[in-house]
Amino acid sequence: MTREEKSIAIEVLTAQLAGTNIVYVSDISGMNAETTSNLRRACFKAGIKLEVVKNTLLAKAMEASANDYGDLPSVLTGNSAIFISEIANAPGKIIKDFRKKSAKPVLKGAYINAEIYIGDDQLDALATIKSKEELIGELIGLLQSPAQRVISALQNQFAKSEEVTEEVEA
Repeated sequence: MTREEKSIAIEVLTAQLAGTNIVYVSDISGMNAETTSNLRRACFKAGIKLEVVKNTLLAKAMEASANDYGDLPSVLTGNSAIFISEIANAPGKIIKDFRKKSAKPVLKGAYINAEIYIGDDQLDALATIKSKEELIGELIGLLQSPAQRVISALQNQFAKSEEVTEEVEA
């Protein structure tokens, strides 16, 4: 790779990192072609961009980015692939699902909304993070719950008053 190609690759990676707050770094080396294709297909269906990257280029892109990746560049050893997503737990779920069948991919680290997660032991926690949509749904449910109780109580009261009115008239 020439210097010009490297600088272009760094610019592209920096732009990708700037466009997201969710980046997972993993090791997918040693996976056969069929398994890798299945992983790419699953990522595509989930709206996740999977890309194999050079560690030095990714480290420079992280350095050039406006985001603070903290210790995440320290995990950039060996082969690395990045998962870029809009949903915080989607890459974690994909990785966890693939780990049921094989030892790879191995999570090296993740950057999620300015939080840094280092190590494969974080995979369970990352896979169970609630997405923005799930949190909004829960919040709406909590907000609707008291209103639904009030409406239900009023309906019950109205039904009882109709029964009393019918009994008095009879």
